Amino acid sequence: MSGTAFLQICYILTFAMLSASFILIICRIVIGPSLPDRVLALDLLVNAAVGFIVAFGIRTGFSIYVDIAIALGLVGFLSTVALARFIHRRGDISVERTVATTDGEA
Repeated sequence: MSGTAFLQICYILTFAMLSASFILIICRIVIGPSLPDRVLALDLLVNAAVGFIVAFGIRTGFSIYVDIAIALGLVGFLSTVALARFIHRRGDISVERTVATTDGEA
């Protein structure tokens, strides 16, 4: 097996595994029982997209894709930190928030 054929097989396996992970991550986003589960799934989706962009950049030979992946990774990290701070300040992490009502107040 030549080096080129081996790299072609590696590219196909990489893109297949990343595509499968995209599907599983989207299922976790939709099904996720709580808000932190969804936030972590979105962070994982950004990381999988970074992996996809880097693999595509290696495949095509353009280094600009690596720069795009670095920028996307930074934005994904900052958005995850912002959402984590929001959840921490809110205090309640469940999706179904119940409103406690008293005798005449709604």
